[in-house]
Amino acid sequence: MNLEHESLSSHSDQEAAELLVDFLWLFRGKPLPGPVLDLACGDCRNGIEAARLGHAVHCCDVSREALSRAESLARTYGVSIEIHQVDLEQGDPPIPAEETYGAVLVFRYLYRPLFPCIRKALKPGGVLIYETFTVDQARFGKPRNPDFLLKPGELRDAFRDWEVLHYFEGIKSNPDRAVAQLVCRKPDA
Repeated sequence: MNLEHESLSSHSDQEAAELLVDFLWLFRGKPLPGPVLDLACGDCRNGIEAARLGHAVHCCDVSREALSRAESLARTYGVSIEIHQVDLEQGDPPIPAEETYGAVLVFRYLYRPLFPCIRKALKPGGVLIYETFTVDQARFGKPRNPDFLLKPGELRDAFRDWEVLHYFEGIKSNPDRAVAQLVCRKPDA
């Protein structure tokens, strides 16, 4: 496990990511076709936001410490989450190969071999909300390792056959960072 990468995949117990908050409407009204999976979740603040809306949430991270914070945060909000301590980069991906999830959340994390797993794990009609760093991030700080930085258009291209609800690639502020954001829906079978 690369420590530079690990430090950025661990989220603090602040509020949910702005991108998720902007698209919470996808989690209201019509039910999702399955539980929510929060990958490399850190303290699972994004998954907990989905749990607060009544969704079953599975949180995965390599850090036992981060997952302990997630359990504590879930108790604070009076919600239940399912915790899985797993290294997503070792061995076979622990994501089910069959269509299981109604939504997958990924923030500040990139491990390209998971793209096909995410595609398979989402049920038809399921939603992917993904935000991570691009190659332009190197000018702002960590991560700088190209293994953890998206190339231009790479995230969009990985899910090009899905219904894109939102795509952004560029610089965000507070703090300054270079990111790609994708919100998309898996087509019905």
